[in-house]
Amino acid sequence: MLNTLPVSPPLAVGQFPSPPLPLLLIGHGSRDPEGQQAFLELAQAYQSLTPQRPVIPCFLELAQPSIAQGVEQCLAQGWQEIVALPLLLFGARHNKFDVTVELDRLQALHPQLRIHYGGPLGIRIEILQLLRDRLAALLAAQPRQIPGAETVLLFVGRGSSDPEANAEACKLARLLWEGSGLAAVETCFIGITHPRLPVGLERALSWQPRRVIVLPYFLFTGVLVKKIEAAVQERRRQYPEIEWLMLPELGLVDTVLHSLQQLEQEALQGQTPMNCHLCKFRLAVSAELGVGHTHHHDHQDHPHAQGSHHHHHHHDHHSHGQGSHHHHHNHGHAPAAAADPWAQLEDYHRRAWQVP
Repeated sequence: MLNTLPVSPPLAVGQFPSPPLPLLLIGHGSRDPEGQQAFLELAQAYQSLTPQRPVIPCFLELAQPSIAQGVEQCLAQGWQEIVALPLLLFGARHNKFDVTVELDRLQALHPQLRIHYGGPLGIRIEILQLLRDRLAALLAAQPRQIPGAETVLLFVGRGSSDPEANAEACKLARLLWEGSGLAAVETCFIGITHPRLPVGLERALSWQPRRVIVLPYFLFTGVLVKKIEAAVQERRRQYPEIEWLMLPELGLVDTVLHSLQQLEQEALQGQTPMNCHLCKFRLAVSAELGVGHTHHHDHQDHPHAQGSHHHHHHHDHHSHGQGSHHHHHNHGHAPAAAADPWAQLEDYHRRAWQVP
């Protein structure tokens, strides 16, 4: 039986009133139409909570509208001040570098524009409790009574080139396992970092379980979630004596909407927390400035959060001099392993602490 974590009551609609500023809600983007639609539906649901101002969805890549098109839409409606919120699970390259570089580029084009920049979801007690509740409900619904001591949880993250983001995924998996009564939790990733999904599945099997529960930690469905589903289905065929269960992605739930409200308020108040202690972008800047590891940064000092028009984002200003604002992201979608620069473990280790 899973214990219930002590958690504050969920936010009521309107309890965290959003300001009359447009929200630029930035999704990663997906080649999968279902994934794109799920993000747009979440933006629409969040818009319904604050109908007095626009919530404008846009994508970093792989889908339209782009971030630039979202900003242009705000300007066309006469807005000179906006909140930009990347809807991402953990702080990694996308929100530390890719999104900020693009916002810097756009703000340089529109110096009158003031941007309050928010952070990713990160590890939140409400999301952890949601996962625990879903896990408990899934187990309670099974007709076969299999002890927790014979059940293994496999937590599957997206995978990142940012070591600290990968560590956050492992931390969340561990927090979910604590107090669950399950035999073990194994953490793996679908791309970029290691261990990859096939290795994770083998590690789960190494416990000789009677039941394996796979948790894909994603916001929405898409190409990668469906790849995980296919891998689980294949293991069902290979090991029919084991019960294979799979939890859904986070999806459009009140917990995510309430988290967005909190993130937006933090951005407006200049209090966006970031996982910067071991951030490779911060460490690279520290080394460049010759200050060792004493450089402190949080998003109260973020230029977007303060509405400054002088853009040298602490995570990436060492790269602005390269003059490149167009990044080609390889997320491991290519069918050939040779197209994946992170496929070999030694290659990943060699590049993990490098910055763009």
